Amino acid sequence: MNRIEETKIAVIGLGYVGLPLARLFSTAFPTVGYDRNSQRVDELMKGHDSTLEVSDELLQDAIKRGFSCTSQLEHIKDCNFYVVAVPTPVDENHNPDLTPLIGASEAVGKVIAKGDVVVYESTVYPGVTEDSCIPIVEEVSGLKFNKDFFAGYSPERINPGDKLHTVEKIKKVTSGSTPEVGAYVDAVYRMVIKAGTHLAPSIKVAEAAKVIENSQRDINIAFVNELAKIFNRMGLDTNEVLVAASTKWNFLPFKPGLVGGHCIGVDPYYLAQCAQRYGYNPEIILAGRRMNDGMGAYVAEQVVKLMLKQGIQVLGSHVLILGFTFKENCPDVRNTKVIDIIKTLREYNVNVTIHDPWANPEIAQREYGVEVKSVLPTARFDAIVLAVAHKEYEGIDLVPLQADKAVVYDVKSFLPPHSYDQRL
Repeated sequence: MNRIEETKIAVIGLGYVGLPLARLFSTAFPTVGYDRNSQRVDELMKGHDSTLEVSDELLQDAIKRGFSCTSQLEHIKDCNFYVVAVPTPVDENHNPDLTPLIGASEAVGKVIAKGDVVVYESTVYPGVTEDSCIPIVEEVSGLKFNKDFFAGYSPERINPGDKLHTVEKIKKVTSGSTPEVGAYVDAVYRMVIKAGTHLAPSIKVAEAAKVIENSQRDINIAFVNELAKIFNRMGLDTNEVLVAASTKWNFLPFKPGLVGGHCIGVDPYYLAQCAQRYGYNPEIILAGRRMNDGMGAYVAEQVVKLMLKQGIQVLGSHVLILGFTFKENCPDVRNTKVIDIIKTLREYNVNVTIHDPWANPEIAQREYGVEVKSVLPTARFDAIVLAVAHKEYEGIDLVPLQADKAVVYDVKSFLPPHSYDQRL
């Protein structure tokens, strides 16, 4: 294992997690970013990040100082500290899909050398790093784990679109396959993480810590989503209830909403499958998932009910959806639950128009088969759904977009009072 001053880093996977981390590491260590997508690499080497997680200024400055990106595996062979930051999605049956992780482990196995360290950042359930990933590295490399090479796990804590809580400002959990390796991995991260680090006693503890972070948020959001359904039937404004309750010092300020993205909407399934492998059925975790996965359809059904109450003919009506990404002020459409609103409305033979100033129309078309407009339409609609609270929608005048008796549904409690008919 190398000394910290000899560390040369390769970050594998240059998406929302990998690129910000690689850019940050480059401020203290020689760093190379690797991604199989050559178009992504070309874009980055021209100084632009289409995910908008790293500004052009920061990226171009890093490149000037020696940071580089490559799609050629041999270009990272002289590194000795490999960081894996690839996606860990779920399949259509909500089972963890480790395919990207397996591919990354095979890539590491082709370049890792004696004394090197591989650190995984991808979200997994406890045991995946040592039981699934490391054996692949061993097999491909021909090296022996904890003798010829070593491993660590440091769960990513990137919050896409958040320019306040950037990677260096979020405390980092670290771990290693031996106490010495743990100390080394922790020291490497501590060189760039201003918020500090927490060295976990084992890789499995670090894996478990990551997977429960978002599961906890998922369950809390599911609770307030259920409250929203209850209070809607009672004729109460959920947001007003939450504001009143939050005056107590230990009340947790969660709000109802759509739960998508690559973390909160996915991680609980990893934890659930792990629990089931040990013979335990995680009732609360899965109940929370069912509640949150059903909110898109619930919103659509509420919109249809409002339209019927207004005497609007639902069949063949026109509905405008404002926002398509999984969260505000971010171009990320992975696992967006807005698509569930759209699918349910289309089941009622509603004509749906989608506007989003952040989403990439080509990606939306490819991944979901929908047309997303970047320019706000000038037509009038029978219903308008504010689905994502992009800053561009702040102070928006919806009146010119509303047809006679049109209804407005505010998913995010974002619109000013009296400008909507109902909110979640």
